[in-house]
Amino acid sequence: MHHPVRRPRLWAALAAALALVVVAVPFLPDSAGPEPALTPSGDSTSGPSGTDPSGTGLTPEVLAEIDRVVAEGRAVGRAQGRAATARALVRCATFEGQRYCLGHGWTDAPEAELAGRLTARPTRAAERTGDLGPGALLARAIRTSPAARARAERAELTMAARSVDKVIELRKRPRRTAEDYPRKDKILTSRQVKAQNEYYWCGPATMQAIAWAWKERRHDQAYWARRLRTTTAGTGITDMVRVINNHTGFDNKKYAGPYVALDIADYSFDKWFLLMMRHIHDYDAPVVLHPVLEKRFYPYLDDDASGHFQVGRGYDKNPRGNPQIGYFEPWDQSRFDPTEPSIPRVQWRSAYKSYRANQAHFQHNVGV
Repeated sequence: MHHPVRRPRLWAALAAALALVVVAVPFLPDSAGPEPALTPSGDSTSGPSGTDPSGTGLTPEVLAEIDRVVAEGRAVGRAQGRAATARALVRCATFEGQRYCLGHGWTDAPEAELAGRLTARPTRAAERTGDLGPGALLARAIRTSPAARARAERAELTMAARSVDKVIELRKRPRRTAEDYPRKDKILTSRQVKAQNEYYWCGPATMQAIAWAWKERRHDQAYWARRLRTTTAGTGITDMVRVINNHTGFDNKKYAGPYVALDIADYSFDKWFLLMMRHIHDYDAPVVLHPVLEKRFYPYLDDDASGHFQVGRGYDKNPRGNPQIGYFEPWDQSRFDPTEPSIPRVQWRSAYKSYRANQAHFQHNVGV
């Protein structure tokens, strides 16, 4: 298999010597026709056959924990009101001492706090770019049949249980410090990124760029929208990591290992920036950035926007100035309003502002 990542300067040197919330909307149709709200897309989350009766490769204790969390989901359909639905929707499993909460990822936040994030009244954004907001998460739960929700939750928890070693590794005290990394590094080629084609397709455009870098072949954004279960309400981060794991090799041990949605709410800027350096330099793999797209963080915007996805692909410690992060920006406001300035795909901007934008998102997480 060819190497999917591009480091222009490094490879050149080597040659010289020798990666409005819509409450009730159908999912985009696949070639086989429309699919229910949370029906798994056909991506495999099971392990090698014969490893256990369930075919998942998981221990009976882990399977029992998954069964417990899925069974508690029956309360979602009986919940009355927004707050009660949020409390029923937020359910967490513990695998090897690590806590995974449905729809949010790996987090130590209490369930009540996560439910509160779903019911807090968000600041109204002038634009929506395609991240699945709290209202849309609740709406999707309400409109999904119990059977479809149980299948989707079981698949999500199975994927989480199989990635717990990655989470333990990420949460260990890093062996390397910021001083151990080169001043600057970047991956992926700027030729393999396109602006999002629909106002709610930041997820499919981000996924397009990541998969294009791996496969050296570009699928259109509609292809990724189907696999991400994107609706006009947006895309969820747990679907982003699922599709990266199932459709690229960046989840291989040689690269990042299984992608996870990791809560960074308690991260300092230095710890967050070290995670970016580690992922880009050590793993040779892109980060799914998950900020709120607001003018106070991104000066190229004409209007404040919603939660968003970007492709993290570089860093610069910039010793004489402020640290920077390099990323692909799928949002181009001029495509949807020609009176607004265009936004380039390739960005190098303040890493601290990106960190603050990530922290300002109601989920406080990244895909790594």
